[in-house]
Amino acid sequence: MDRQEVLNKFVRHVVSQAKKNLTQKNKKASSKLYNSIKGEAKAFPNSIGIYFEMEEYGFYQDQGVRGANPSNVSKNAKIRGQQAPNSRFKFGSGSHSGTWNTFMGNLEKWAKRKNIRLRDENGKFKKGNYKTIAQVIGRNIYARGLKPTLFFTKPFESAFKNLPEDLVEVFGLEAVEMFDDILKQNLKR
Repeated sequence: MDRQEVLNKFVRHVVSQAKKNLTQKNKKASSKLYNSIKGEAKAFPNSIGIYFEMEEYGFYQDQGVRGANPSNVSKNAKIRGQQAPNSRFKFGSGSHSGTWNTFMGNLEKWAKRKNIRLRDENGKFKKGNYKTIAQVIGRNIYARGLKPTLFFTKPFESAFKNLPEDLVEVFGLEAVEMFDDILKQNLKR
């Protein structure tokens, strides 16, 4: 197999496994995210180029996001503590796009789609609209962060280990550097 074929196989494997992982972790995964996962490889005489892309929030879902302040999590929350203590992303850092209103709007749509309702301590439905639900959930997510799913990272690392040693040696590939480059390329858009 020539270099281009090996690289194409690598990219196809990462994309297909990432999509598979995404749907396994969330049966009703966003079709927008699922359809946005793409990759491309190019073998040049003295170098190679490997490119992956997906919706920006896919990288946050994959890598997780550190919470702004886990001590602000509601005392009634089932999930407590920092969800992604080692993530390169953090809520409130201001280093990536997105606004609170966009976040709330997306949570409101999600709560409506999932038919999530407020309940009292006895399990009976309480008054409150989807905007209220989004505020409650959003504040807790912002405070504690998002747990990493690694739906993309795991297939990337697995496929990287299966690349022929001579290809890795010749081009001095390192998985961490390659993955960081992919993140930088996608988060600039």
